[in-house]
Amino acid sequence: MAEPTTNPFDLTGRLAVVTGARRGLGLAMATALAAAGADVVGVSAHLEPQGSDVGRAVEALGRTFTGYQVDLADRAAVADLAETLCAGDRPVDVLVNNAGTIERAPAVDHTDEMWDRVLEVDLSSQFVLTRRVGREMVRRGRGKVLFTASLLSFQGGLNVAAYTAAKSALAGLTKALANEWAPHGVNVNAVAPGYVATDNTRALRDDPARARSILDRIPAGRWGTPADLAGATVFLASAASDYVHGVVLPVDGGWLGR
Repeated sequence: MAEPTTNPFDLTGRLAVVTGARRGLGLAMATALAAAGADVVGVSAHLEPQGSDVGRAVEALGRTFTGYQVDLADRAAVADLAETLCAGDRPVDVLVNNAGTIERAPAVDHTDEMWDRVLEVDLSSQFVLTRRVGREMVRRGRGKVLFTASLLSFQGGLNVAAYTAAKSALAGLTKALANEWAPHGVNVNAVAPGYVATDNTRALRDDPARARSILDRIPAGRWGTPADLAGATVFLASAASDYVHGVVLPVDGGWLGR
């Protein structure tokens, strides 16, 4: 626990791993962690070896950046990544499980291939990575794990059966791991973004009627931006949240309160 005279949000000297870091929410989260003082390891299926946006953003803030190109749908590749991270010169202090994918189709047309890929990327890979990195955190007696959940961790959505199933499961996984790891000084929590203007919501924003119905429901009166996740990310990654365990924190412009 941080001393009262220190900044509880300061992440100086910490190493944070962010999956899905190449763009959107992951890019914003990685940048926010770097701005708070953390060095960053970014992971993405299509992360450029050199000159990535996230790498430039982190380094511009005076922090170090290491990137790994890993297909989160490949279970063996995720396991290899976990071993690489745990064998590194520095322990992982913060693990942000943000990578995700979505398939939109009515349930009657939702293929097995769609289901399997979404569940693998959005749920199974995250457990495989967290299980290994979390084992080291438990052994050391400290660490922060953060999942990117969703409004569909609370609601059913439309035409996204696999995504909803995965995000609902992440909410349960967050609580299950928190129950086991809180006694060992490891915090496990999640953020649940609302309707944020990213590639995942482009189909909704491109549909005028659907976009209007969504916007009319958001008390804040606007779609979210990736930067809106910055504060919640730093809070849950820092000493400021040392007594916060098993929480799924909505960052939704008030959607769930409507």
